[in-house]
Amino acid sequence: MRAETQTLSLDAAAGDRARRERPRLTDPKSVFLPPRAVREPRQGDGKGGGPGAAVITRTRTQTKKPSMYRVLLLNDDYTPMEFVVTVLRRYFNKNPDEAQRIMLHVHHHGVGECGVYTYEVAETKVTQVMDFARKHQHPLQCIMEKK
Repeated sequence: MRAETQTLSLDAAAGDRARRERPRLTDPKSVFLPPRAVREPRQGDGKGGGPGAAVITRTRTQTKKPSMYRVLLLNDDYTPMEFVVTVLRRYFNKNPDEAQRIMLHVHHHGVGECGVYTYEVAETKVTQVMDFARKHQHPLQCIMEKK
Protein backbone atom coordinates (compact mmCIF):
# COMPACT_ATOMS: atom_id res chain seq x y z
CA MET A 1 0.00 0.00 0.00
CA ARG A 2 2.88 2.32 0.69
CA ALA A 3 4.20 1.87 -2.88
CA GLU A 4 0.89 3.08 -4.29
CA THR A 5 0.96 6.14 -2.09
CA GLN A 6 4.46 7.01 -3.27
CA THR A 7 3.60 6.69 -6.98
CA LEU A 8 0.56 8.84 -6.58
CA SER A 9 2.43 11.45 -4.64
CA LEU A 10 5.19 11.95 -7.27
CA ASP A 11 3.11 14.64 -8.95
CA ALA A 12 2.27 16.15 -5.60
CA ALA A 13 5.96 16.11 -4.65
CA ALA A 14 6.84 18.04 -7.80
CA GLY A 15 4.22 20.63 -6.94
CA ASP A 16 5.55 20.89 -3.38
CA ARG A 17 9.08 21.40 -4.67
CA ALA A 18 7.91 24.15 -7.02
CA ARG A 19 6.08 25.88 -4.17
CA ARG A 20 9.15 25.66 -1.96
CA GLU A 21 11.41 27.09 -4.66
CA ARG A 22 9.20 30.13 -5.27
CA PRO A 23 10.24 33.18 -3.28
CA ARG A 24 7.93 34.22 -0.53
CA LEU A 25 6.33 37.61 -0.80
CA THR A 26 6.87 38.34 2.86
CA ASP A 27 10.68 38.02 2.62
CA PRO A 28 11.90 41.38 1.19
CA LYS A 29 15.37 40.02 0.26
CA SER A 30 14.13 37.16 -1.91
CA VAL A 31 11.69 39.15 -4.10
CA PHE A 32 12.57 41.98 -6.41
CA LEU A 33 9.59 43.94 -7.58
CA PRO A 34 10.20 46.56 -10.26
CA PRO A 35 9.31 50.10 -9.25
CA ARG A 36 5.96 51.38 -10.47
CA ALA A 37 5.95 53.65 -13.42
CA VAL A 38 5.11 57.15 -12.31
CA ARG A 39 3.74 59.61 -14.80
CA GLU A 40 5.41 62.94 -14.85
CA PRO A 41 3.22 65.94 -15.48
CA ARG A 42 3.27 67.05 -19.10
CA GLN A 43 5.08 70.17 -19.98
CA GLY A 44 4.61 72.36 -22.97
CA ASP A 45 1.51 73.17 -24.94
CA GLY A 46 -0.28 69.85 -24.32
CA LYS A 47 0.36 68.53 -27.81
CA GLY A 48 3.25 66.32 -26.78
CA GLY A 49 6.01 68.54 -28.12
CA GLY A 50 7.57 69.56 -24.83
CA PRO A 51 10.58 68.14 -23.04
CA GLY A 52 10.16 64.55 -21.97
CA ALA A 53 7.85 63.75 -24.87
CA ALA A 54 8.80 60.79 -27.01
CA VAL A 55 8.00 60.41 -30.66
CA ILE A 56 7.58 56.88 -31.89
CA THR A 57 7.99 56.47 -35.63
CA ARG A 58 7.22 53.42 -37.68
CA THR A 59 8.93 52.80 -40.94
CA ARG A 60 6.73 51.28 -43.59
CA THR A 61 8.13 49.61 -46.63
CA GLN A 62 6.32 50.63 -49.74
CA THR A 63 6.39 48.36 -52.72
CA LYS A 64 7.03 49.96 -56.05
CA LYS A 65 5.18 48.78 -59.13
CA PRO A 66 7.50 47.08 -61.62
CA SER A 67 8.48 48.91 -64.77
CA MET A 68 6.48 47.85 -67.79
CA TYR A 69 7.93 47.03 -71.21
CA ARG A 70 6.29 47.07 -74.63
CA VAL A 71 6.95 44.10 -76.90
CA LEU A 72 7.13 45.25 -80.52
CA LEU A 73 7.25 43.43 -83.85
CA LEU A 74 9.24 45.04 -86.65
CA ASN A 75 8.28 44.84 -90.31
CA ASP A 76 10.45 43.14 -92.91
CA ASP A 77 9.92 42.30 -96.57
CA TYR A 78 10.39 38.54 -96.25
CA THR A 79 8.30 37.21 -93.35
CA PRO A 80 4.86 36.02 -94.54
CA MET A 81 1.82 37.71 -93.01
CA GLU A 82 0.36 34.36 -91.97
CA PHE A 83 3.49 33.63 -89.95
CA VAL A 84 3.14 36.94 -88.08
CA VAL A 85 -0.50 36.13 -87.31
CA THR A 86 0.58 32.69 -86.02
CA VAL A 87 3.19 34.31 -83.75
CA LEU A 88 0.65 36.78 -82.37
CA ARG A 89 -1.87 34.06 -81.66
CA ARG A 90 0.62 31.59 -80.18
CA TYR A 91 2.85 33.80 -78.03
CA PHE A 92 0.60 36.77 -77.28
CA ASN A 93 -2.79 35.03 -77.00
CA LYS A 94 -4.48 37.27 -79.55
CA ASN A 95 -7.73 36.24 -81.20
CA PRO A 96 -7.72 35.95 -85.02
CA ASP A 97 -9.22 39.41 -85.62
CA GLU A 98 -6.85 41.17 -83.24
CA ALA A 99 -3.83 39.29 -84.63
CA GLN A 100 -4.83 40.31 -88.16
CA ARG A 101 -5.23 43.96 -87.10
CA ILE A 102 -1.80 44.05 -85.39
CA MET A 103 -0.15 42.30 -88.36
CA LEU A 104 -1.58 44.91 -90.77
CA HIS A 105 -0.44 47.71 -88.47
CA VAL A 106 3.10 46.26 -88.51
CA HIS A 107 2.89 45.92 -92.32
CA HIS A 108 1.74 49.51 -92.92
CA HIS A 109 3.60 51.39 -90.16
CA GLY A 110 6.76 49.30 -89.79
CA VAL A 111 6.22 48.48 -86.10
CA GLY A 112 3.38 47.17 -83.95
CA GLU A 113 2.82 46.60 -80.25
CA CYS A 114 2.03 43.03 -79.23
CA GLY A 115 1.58 43.66 -75.52
CA VAL A 116 2.88 45.34 -72.37
CA TYR A 117 4.55 43.17 -69.72
CA THR A 118 7.01 43.23 -66.84
CA TYR A 119 10.68 42.97 -67.76
CA GLU A 120 11.05 39.22 -67.27
CA VAL A 121 7.87 38.35 -69.14
CA ALA A 122 8.69 40.71 -72.02
CA GLU A 123 12.21 39.33 -72.30
CA THR A 124 10.87 35.77 -72.39
CA LYS A 125 8.34 36.60 -75.10
CA VAL A 126 10.97 38.34 -77.26
CA THR A 127 13.27 35.32 -76.95
CA GLN A 128 10.47 32.87 -77.79
CA VAL A 129 9.42 34.83 -80.88
CA MET A 130 13.00 35.21 -82.11
CA ASP A 131 13.73 31.50 -81.63
CA PHE A 132 10.48 30.52 -83.38
CA ALA A 133 11.26 32.83 -86.32
CA ARG A 134 14.82 31.48 -86.63
CA LYS A 135 13.55 27.91 -86.45
CA HIS A 136 11.23 28.60 -89.39
CA GLN A 137 13.96 30.60 -91.21
CA HIS A 138 12.18 33.96 -91.14
CA PRO A 139 13.97 37.27 -90.41
CA LEU A 140 11.15 38.54 -88.15
CA GLN A 141 12.47 40.89 -85.48
CA CYS A 142 10.90 41.32 -82.06
CA ILE A 143 12.13 43.90 -79.56
CA MET A 144 11.13 45.34 -76.19
CA GLU A 145 11.26 48.92 -74.97
CA LYS A 146 10.46 50.56 -71.65
CA LYS A 147 7.03 52.13 -71.57
